[in-house]
Amino acid sequence: MEHDVVVIGGGNAALCAALMAREAGAGVLLLEAAPKEWRGGNSGHTRNLRCMHDAPQDVLVDAYPQEEYWQDLLKVTGGSTDERLARLTIRASATCRDWMRAHGVHFQPPLSGALHVARTNAFFMGGGKALLNAYYRSAQRLGVTIRYGAPVDRLEIGQQGRFVAAHVNGERITAKACVLAAGGFESNREWLRQAWGQNERGEWPTDNFLIRGTRYNQGVLLRHMLDEHGADRIGDPTQAHMVAIDARAPLYDGGICTRIDCVSLGVVLNRDAQRFHDEGEDFWPKRYAIWGRLVARQPGQMGYAIIDAKAVGHFMPAVFPGVVANTLRELAQKLGLDAAAFMRTLDDYNAACRAGNFDHTVLDDCHTEGISPAKTHWARPITDAPFFGYALKPGVTFTYLGLRTDETAAVRFANRPSENLFVAGEMMAGNVLGKGYTAGVGMSIGTAFGRIAGANAARASLKKGFGHAGA
Repeated sequence: MEHDVVVIGGGNAALCAALMAREAGAGVLLLEAAPKEWRGGNSGHTRNLRCMHDAPQDVLVDAYPQEEYWQDLLKVTGGSTDERLARLTIRASATCRDWMRAHGVHFQPPLSGALHVARTNAFFMGGGKALLNAYYRSAQRLGVTIRYGAPVDRLEIGQQGRFVAAHVNGERITAKACVLAAGGFESNREWLRQAWGQNERGEWPTDNFLIRGTRYNQGVLLRHMLDEHGADRIGDPTQAHMVAIDARAPLYDGGICTRIDCVSLGVVLNRDAQRFHDEGEDFWPKRYAIWGRLVARQPGQMGYAIIDAKAVGHFMPAVFPGVVANTLRELAQKLGLDAAAFMRTLDDYNAACRAGNFDHTVLDDCHTEGISPAKTHWARPITDAPFFGYALKPGVTFTYLGLRTDETAAVRFANRPSENLFVAGEMMAGNVLGKGYTAGVGMSIGTAFGRIAGANAARASLKKGFGHAGA
């Protein structure tokens, strides 16, 4: 049996594509590599969607216009982004929530004290797992055929990048069009090792990485498309959404609760008890995803977040309790750090702090002078017992190497778009995210391009022209 559209993947982007294709009248088969109980890839760990809006709008307060959203994205990526596709994502984020609600997604009322995200981000009631369950229910109700435990290991691609068939567990599945939404390669240790190599200390940094999301994102199809079919690529294989997470987190699927959010309220030291970056350079939702990469560059890929009693209550509590001590020297000993080096670093930091009006909701005037790296905001001496320490490791969410695409979400070969092969989600996020991250933008990309890819795959299967604004 030939299907109209086959969607490869089972997370947010794949589901958006499957739903849009089915709504357009196409028969849809969705192939999810994971078993049913682990379906959904990394989307189950998400919480929110970053949304443009020009005025207060249902669950969003104030305004978050296109230009501010673009400037936020430009800042975190350092310009490593395709502005056309970024602005397409931003515009699509303004209009997708009604469609999401129609498929059973519910949003929380605006959150008070939520570190600036009540204005910029719409939170899913029940988190990403509830969103996935809603989409799967809607897909089944609409007649999308879903197969679990169905990893696609290769594709047949004809001339000019035309999709012919997918191979699943030895079975050949044909379709008139295909959407690739099978995630990145963050769970593939061998590929991570190849990408990062050894550092100047002879270490293999990726051996110490933890994977915040699914173990099923092995990058099999991504590598197949790049190496076997010569699809146009985008992104640096070492760039990823990487967060500093609790070193006690599990190897896979630790999710949001393993994140340590107190970094901007204290200092972060490496294994040598030295600071290595400005902990207060910007609000946490804009800068939290740089810290995984920063820790990855340190000896042993370890960091240590240090705070005192003044910081308690100003950040989302960690799921694991921190190491507690009544003196800084005792804390250093409990963390296994050289006490003399630790005390020199903390004494220098405390002496460099300049009094100001501490306010963690604004870029305040509490800063350091005379030390490097500086702490430019929220710098207060760490002097009030008890003291807390959290050991950190790099936590990888998803990788940015992917397939180059355009406004139609078509996969490109030698800079020519395929007529019937499309891509969405983490497999193409590097078009928008060359590096860096800001909270909720991954779901914005997946939702926008999932909807575009699904709509255009349906058009291709039904012999209609492409649309640029399927979202």
